[in-house]
Amino acid sequence: MDNVLTPPPLGLYVHLPWCIQKCPYCDFNSHALRGDLPESDYIGALLRDAETETGWTTGRRVETIFIGGGTPSLFSAEAITRLLRGLGERLSIAADAEITLEANPGTLEAGRFEGFLDAGVNRLSIGVQSFNDAHLQRLGRIHGGDEASHAVEAAQRAGFRRINLDLMHGLPGQSPEQALADVEWALALGIRHLSHYQLTLEPGTAFHARPPTLPDEDRLADIEAACAARIAAGQRQRYEVSAWATPGEECRHNLNYWGFGDYLAIGAGAHGKVSHSDGRIQRYSKLRMPRQYQAHAGTPAAIAETRTVTMDERPLEYLMNALRLTAGVSMSDALARTGLTEEAFEPALGEARAQGLMVEDPAWLQTTAQGQRFLDDLLGRFLDAAPGDAETRSG
Repeated sequence: MDNVLTPPPLGLYVHLPWCIQKCPYCDFNSHALRGDLPESDYIGALLRDAETETGWTTGRRVETIFIGGGTPSLFSAEAITRLLRGLGERLSIAADAEITLEANPGTLEAGRFEGFLDAGVNRLSIGVQSFNDAHLQRLGRIHGGDEASHAVEAAQRAGFRRINLDLMHGLPGQSPEQALADVEWALALGIRHLSHYQLTLEPGTAFHARPPTLPDEDRLADIEAACAARIAAGQRQRYEVSAWATPGEECRHNLNYWGFGDYLAIGAGAHGKVSHSDGRIQRYSKLRMPRQYQAHAGTPAAIAETRTVTMDERPLEYLMNALRLTAGVSMSDALARTGLTEEAFEPALGEARAQGLMVEDPAWLQTTAQGQRFLDDLLGRFLDAAPGDAETRSG
């Protein structure tokens, strides 16, 4: 435990769980809106919840805030203003904090962009997924390609400089040319940060229960290679498995996740992680169902689960985040973040290096191109090596 000298950076995740409708591929804690949005009541619950989070902070500043969902842009600019002001009254938030809000294309949400910017949001993450109308319809999206473009342009006109676009590839019936057309469209809009990830059939989703026909492995490899080459040619650098950005535009909140940093969590189903001065690392989550969460927010009953990350689990928990970074991380950072010794990462680390999955540098933890391609298999070696059960987190 001697390696744990200072706490890691601290972020805050805020979950707003409602969508117009549930997409068939989505495994997040999102709920189709029935009736009116309980905007005021839910913001009040979030602020009560935030008051209970101050006990985790030990005087630390919140450096990033990510408002995710669901579809947070369903909330009015006035509600987001109330939320951010209330958080500032309860938590110490850095003056230069990165504050991201997820938004979906649509005229109702796009008209609110100026209000979101005035509220203090300084980064938007727009869930486009595709610009192809047929693919959007198959994904259960309620917008078209032109609406997606108009939303991005509206955000730019409103004054947002930092915008991320979510794009999926490997869609039902998608060709490499169609996937590449989505990338070309995004680059033409001047987007400096792209999240470009493969559609997966997650348990508990409609697509998992009734799987669509997806491109085969060879087609998926062609799609990924063609898109990666085009994004790189557009002067966006791959800094994480599924994230590309121009230098300086990387998402600070996600970098904190991948660097095994800490993050507070408020909202229905939100997950958090905190490091304690005695070396303990805890993960916790809030009640998933919105009504139940609202009823208990601000009390201990709002916490659905709290668990301590054991020493046996820490190598995998650290590496499953850090190895997503294409540049890798130093071994000294790994030891400081986990409180472990180098021996704790062996023998799985040695085997991975011997098999060409990780760079041969004892001072650095970094995957090779082969390791990036087979990252799940690589991480499985550390899962097999850990006696305890490790938790997989998606943020």
